[in-house]
Amino acid sequence: MSFGSRRRGEGRIDRLVQSSVPAPASPSSRLLLVARQPRRGPVALRVLAVLAVLLTAAAPARADRVGDLIGKLRGGSDYKLRLSAALSLSSLGDARGVPALIAALSDGDKNVRAAAAVGLGKLVTAQTKAATRDLAVAALDKAAQKDSADLVRKPARASAEALRALAGASAGSSGGAVGRIFIDLGPMGSKPTEDAQKMKDLMRKTALKTFTKTAKDMSTAWPGGKSPSKADLDKKGVVGFHVDGTLTEMNVKERGAAATVSCKISMLIATFPDKSMFGFLNGGASVSASTSPSDMALAREDCVAAVVEDLVRKKIIPAIETKSR
Repeated sequence: MSFGSRRRGEGRIDRLVQSSVPAPASPSSRLLLVARQPRRGPVALRVLAVLAVLLTAAAPARADRVGDLIGKLRGGSDYKLRLSAALSLSSLGDARGVPALIAALSDGDKNVRAAAAVGLGKLVTAQTKAATRDLAVAALDKAAQKDSADLVRKPARASAEALRALAGASAGSSGGAVGRIFIDLGPMGSKPTEDAQKMKDLMRKTALKTFTKTAKDMSTAWPGGKSPSKADLDKKGVVGFHVDGTLTEMNVKERGAAATVSCKISMLIATFPDKSMFGFLNGGASVSASTSPSDMALAREDCVAAVVEDLVRKKIIPAIETKSR
């Protein structure tokens, strides 16, 4: 869904494939195809809202764009320009974009307001200051209740709920409380590439964020910062699980000025601390991009983040919940 130069947040996931082999259940698989359509702002927004693919990892190379994007979002005369800025700010993951996205919930165009609602649900994290997070929740609640467009109300409601859950998880962690389930998240792995470490960091950050926002009764940190022993878990009545993953494939196919970036990721689920594996999952996706090096680099990140988030949210969390009963 791109023409000319593709900006982060304007790309799209063309294909998201997921398969899993949970033990001892029989293998299951899922294929999600997104039909390609001519690129338009509202279409780009719907794809982002459905797939929830807005990367939250900030990169120094993109930091100098934030101020320009904020200016375009606040003062752009064309709604398409403001929409593009909102999507890009959400994708860059820089906290400076939060106030602008909050303000954009009052934009005159419903597509811009909807993009801001989706973006706040992704950009606000556990590291965001409580005061800023509270402002975001208040603005999202107002949009969810009073905005004239259903296109805005639905994502505003979803983002507000996610941020409230995030606030609750942060409060529980600071107070020494843990959820019913403890998740020991591995360091992640990657096939040898020049950006292997970056991809591993992205995988882990995406998994952490997905667990925090989606699984209210699961904790990814133990009080004191240590890794708990079985005795520690038993003492608090907590069940432990280990989750890890590996980027196994990353390919680029170019045709003229367009490129398709595809990736495959495998993830495993095991008991913890004994690490007896009971689930193995594979996922893959493809992302459209231009052939510029920077554009393809962003597409690689989009691809990896999309697969990890989808596997964790739709397969790993449900499997752990079932196993823990």
